[in-house]
Amino acid sequence: MKKDIHPEYRRVVFRDKSGNFSFLTGSTRESSETVVWQDGNTYPVVDVEISSASHPFYTGQQRVMDTQGRVEKFKQRYGKK
Repeated sequence: MKKDIHPEYRRVVFRDKSGNFSFLTGSTRESSETVVWQDGNTYPVVDVEISSASHPFYTGQQRVMDTQGRVEKFKQRYGKK
């Protein structure tokens, strides 16, 4: 392994503000913001838009698209009369 070319691997907090959820893990992501974690230590924090706490698939709020009625609607609008 070459020296001084790899990013620093350290503990980072990922925070999902929409789901009010955060978790501590190892990462090479850099951040200028920090947060005090539950263990009393200060870690860099990276804000994410979506996580398992807010993703519709994991929360059970996934919507099913109604594809059955779409063909009939199309035929009504643009079909031969």
